Amino acid sequence: MSSGAPSSSGPDYYVRGINDAEARGPFTADQLASLAEAGQVTPETYYYDAEKEQWLAIGSNDTLKAAIWPEKKKLGFKEKEFKAVNKSDDNAPAITVQQFLDAAEGKTDDTKGKKDKSLDMMKAAMWGTKGAAVIMFISAIALMLPGLEALTSMDFAKLLDKPLVFLGALDLFIGLLLLLGVISLYPFVRFRAVFGLGFLGFILWTQGNPTAIVALAAGSAGLYFSTIFLNYIPLGVALLAGIGGMAALAGMNLF
Repeated sequence: MSSGAPSSSGPDYYVRGINDAEARGPFTADQLASLAEAGQVTPETYYYDAEKEQWLAIGSNDTLKAAIWPEKKKLGFKEKEFKAVNKSDDNAPAITVQQFLDAAEGKTDDTKGKKDKSLDMMKAAMWGTKGAAVIMFISAIALMLPGLEALTSMDFAKLLDKPLVFLGALDLFIGLLLLLGVISLYPFVRFRAVFGLGFLGFILWTQGNPTAIVALAAGSAGLYFSTIFLNYIPLGVALLAGIGGMAALAGMNLF
């Protein structure tokens, strides 16, 4: 029988429940641990202590209790020390709004070569919209100038003889919208450029005026690509071609 010290090598313990008439065993401490895992042994279960010659609760024997129900080590995380990389300098001067804008535009020593290209693209798009508006205004002048007398006198009979005046009025309206920044008109502006090149080009071809056709082609191409290019150099070329071509048509007073 057991002397109260746990052993894992031999049958040392007899156990019984509170209401059991017969004891079970002998069991080693390891076997009792297995029974405990199965729920057949609890701290209230009795074991026979041969030295004291009496039945005692397993829970009263700290050594046996620890052998059957060993304490499990708690898992934890070791706190890691974090070191700040960017340390604030209380003596550093405050950043002004202008410095912030200069940094965003790549004008500071730290941001040179790191300028956000989307800003240039956005500015180029704005210049393209304004340039397209100017081209449309000049186109309106070129188309409406031959019918200026009919417009001032509001003689509709004469206006019908100059139908391109109505196209010029449409160009004037589109130019005003572009000047207001209505970029949703871009698809229509491109259609107007292609339509103008085909329709007006046919009229000029019947007149046998190749110089005017070249000017029309330059103006129409400039109008078309001014709504597409987002880089300053190609946009500048497109605007020069568009404004120059339409201005040449207006100077020729062909329509």
